[in-house]
Amino acid sequence: MKDDPQQLEMFPDNVLLKRVAPEENMRRFYLMTVQRDLFRRGALVTEYGRIGQAGRIWTTHHEDEALALAELADKAAAKRKRGYQE
Repeated sequence: MKDDPQQLEMFPDNVLLKRVAPEENMRRFYLMTVQRDLFRRGALVTEYGRIGQAGRIWTTHHEDEALALAELADKAAAKRKRGYQE
């Protein structure tokens, strides 16, 4: 998929976002990954929770990987608006 290791991906298939605010005792993370399921459709796997602890996992299934990538981009943009950073 990647020929040049220094080139950025236009459509990343995984995103790790963190939000740390010590004054609010907040240390959260979101890890979102697009994967293929057994039927060659797309799945967005989201793990979220407090940094340093086991997170919760949520999976949404899509007809193809392109739809899963679009949902990943939308969710990442929404989390960035709430203060999450890479």
